[in-house]
Amino acid sequence: MGNKIDLVIRGGLVVDGSGSPPIPADIAVHDGKILEIGKVDAEAHEVIDAEGHAVSPGFVDVHTHYDAQIFWDPGLTPSSQHGVTTVFGGNCGFSIAPLSGKKADGEYMMSMLARVEGMNLDSLREGVPWDWTSFGSYLGKLDGRTALNAGFMVGHSALRRAVMGERAVGHKATDEELTAMQALLRQSLSEGGLGFSSTYSPTHNDAEGEPVPSRWSSEEELLSLCRVLREFEGTYLEFIPCVGRFDDAMLERMTNMSLAAQRPLNWNLLSVDARKSEIYEQQLGASNYARARGGEVLALATAQPPSVIISLAIGMVFDAIPGWADVMTKPRPERRRLLSDPKIRQELNAAMQGPKADAFIAFRDWSAWTIVETSNPENKHLEGTRVGALASAQNKSPFDAMVDLAVSEDLETKFSPHPGGDDSASWRERGRIFLDDRTIVGGSDAGAHLDMIDTFAYSTYLLARSFRDRKLLTLEQAVHLLTDRPASLFGLRNRGLLKKGYSADIVIFDPDRIDSGPLHTRHDLPAGGYRLYREAIGVKSTIVNGVEIMRDQVATGKLPGKVLRSGNDTYTVAIGGAQ
Repeated sequence: MGNKIDLVIRGGLVVDGSGSPPIPADIAVHDGKILEIGKVDAEAHEVIDAEGHAVSPGFVDVHTHYDAQIFWDPGLTPSSQHGVTTVFGGNCGFSIAPLSGKKADGEYMMSMLARVEGMNLDSLREGVPWDWTSFGSYLGKLDGRTALNAGFMVGHSALRRAVMGERAVGHKATDEELTAMQALLRQSLSEGGLGFSSTYSPTHNDAEGEPVPSRWSSEEELLSLCRVLREFEGTYLEFIPCVGRFDDAMLERMTNMSLAAQRPLNWNLLSVDARKSEIYEQQLGASNYARARGGEVLALATAQPPSVIISLAIGMVFDAIPGWADVMTKPRPERRRLLSDPKIRQELNAAMQGPKADAFIAFRDWSAWTIVETSNPENKHLEGTRVGALASAQNKSPFDAMVDLAVSEDLETKFSPHPGGDDSASWRERGRIFLDDRTIVGGSDAGAHLDMIDTFAYSTYLLARSFRDRKLLTLEQAVHLLTDRPASLFGLRNRGLLKKGYSADIVIFDPDRIDSGPLHTRHDLPAGGYRLYREAIGVKSTIVNGVEIMRDQVATGKLPGKVLRSGNDTYTVAIGGAQ
């Protein structure tokens, strides 16, 4: 190596992603690839001192919704600050391509995303051009303008709306429409779509409170679209099934989807709370059911206890509680009127406490909910107060105190349920499930639910809590779960490991300090929109394709990321069985 190479990372503890124990070593990088790992004596244009730091592959986040944000934020923050170097979007059936070209269809998709994925509608209008039709033309607009590697699935709801227009909601597809959807999916996959995603979840409703388009599909439609995947190299399958236990029909549906596609199916989200172990154990059994029949079904397991900020105005999460949907999907004035009715309140509270709502056991104690943000100035002093304290002061039941406050503020009051699953028993279970071969760790939802969740920081959270604080995982196990495991399960070529010849996607972090910072609000979206945010702590550098994009939480402004296309950047992860 007589000539200078691009980059040398010196003196770090190399955790290569394979699960092997860390070793002290230097890493040489040239032309975007890892050139050498070991003692590197060559001169370099740039040297990064990694003394006292771990050096690992960049983290791979398989569940994001950055499809729109990438237009106004090519750095894909905060993921890039938390060591993520590769993201997959288009999850849950909610890609933003293809489009029909009709203005009404674009408006529907924007409004749907604002409702179902918690994105600011004005930001979507101002920050996204919405001037493509094909999937290929959408991807083409992203080439050269992303700091991270980014790939996108083809969403079922997008396909339905592009082909069926307004009929996508409320109608089954005709034979002609189904044929057209299959053709459009084929075209989209041939142009680089990474796979197919869909949802049947009752939490997914559009701006009018109606089920999103994919929820109106027949079993025949769903399986017919899955079968298209087997025609294309490097494609995969993602699905949101339901909330809580899987019935026999759902177990069979997910298995048949995997068999039809001849691909592993990744479903989400599996959340661990020791009080409801029978639920997540039953959900994990979906993998056993599928494997016994020649398919493969894998759970996306969240890295942290569930913590959300929600309101009765948006209705997300509330509308998934059995018995609540009829109220929560009504227009806001009607919803406010119904919530003011003592009889309706009694019915809603009873439904929450009933056996059908076991999946919401962590939410049942209304007194433990916290008032996060009020909209009326006279109620500002209540922020940070537990609902139980408010109820005692007003001599009301906790549920009445909570709903009365929300009704007085046009339902805008933001609440947070007491997070379940933060006890020692749940953490022990979480550590066990992370290492189960039926799971993938993730569930960041980065780019979505901007005013509701902070799971975008899952990578630093996993390292801080499961590795450093609770010692449920070794450093090499934690890094493996964040890198090679998702890369291998989703068929990423030459990524996910620190290995000679692999793409130089690298994160340098201090394993003793790694963490996510305090939660706060940033007003940095187009049209003045805001989002919840956490910077990372202890992440020194994020490197993508050999180029440093983030140093000490400050972006370099460089955009070396690659737009991933199926077949070129991914390979097929096959399963056994046939259909």
